[in-house]
Amino acid sequence: MPDEPSDPRQKNDPQANQAAPETAPNATAGTDVAGDLEALLAENADMRDKLLRTMADMENLRRRTEREKEDTSRYAISNFARDVLTIGDNLHRVMEHVPGEAAAKDPALKSFLEGVELTERELMKMLEKHGVTKLEPLGQRFDPNQQQAMYEVPTTEVPEGTVVQVMQAGFTIGDRVLRPALVAVSKGGPKPAPAPKPAPQEPQSDGFGPGRAANDDAPGKG
Repeated sequence: MPDEPSDPRQKNDPQANQAAPETAPNATAGTDVAGDLEALLAENADMRDKLLRTMADMENLRRRTEREKEDTSRYAISNFARDVLTIGDNLHRVMEHVPGEAAAKDPALKSFLEGVELTERELMKMLEKHGVTKLEPLGQRFDPNQQQAMYEVPTTEVPEGTVVQVMQAGFTIGDRVLRPALVAVSKGGPKPAPAPKPAPQEPQSDGFGPGRAANDDAPGKG
């Protein structure tokens, strides 16, 4: 004969028999809601990160396009300007190879030289108008980025590495070297003073947080 329940209330009260099984479904539902909320928060953070990256990429693309447009406009005449410089060199050679005494004695030759000088001066003004600037390295420390050393001159009157003669003028267009200057550099003089260190630059913001680099320059982007 089966054993009778030890608690007679369980036999007579059907609600007591159903109360215990309802606890497990409620706990499972709460766990599912918490999991869904966590997934939604993670998805929202991921979408926000993608949005910020896309906005940064678009801003970077805009800046790069503007920079390329400016470079194209600024440096489009580089080859033409380089050819024009050759004409200026020839005009300068004409004036150098005519003795001053001969021009002083011959009015026609003097007038001719004055015309050549005027033409060269107008040519340089035209180049400057289009962003071409003449380098003035004489007496300055030799800079291999803007000058080409043809030979060395032994001297102790100036610091070593000083430009003491310019054989052919150099020019820049914008911030680029159009043609390096051909120079002679001193040798055997005192050592030059060390160049001052540039001041550190403060990081700039790109609009997505203070000090954050633009996307094309930021390490680890990809």
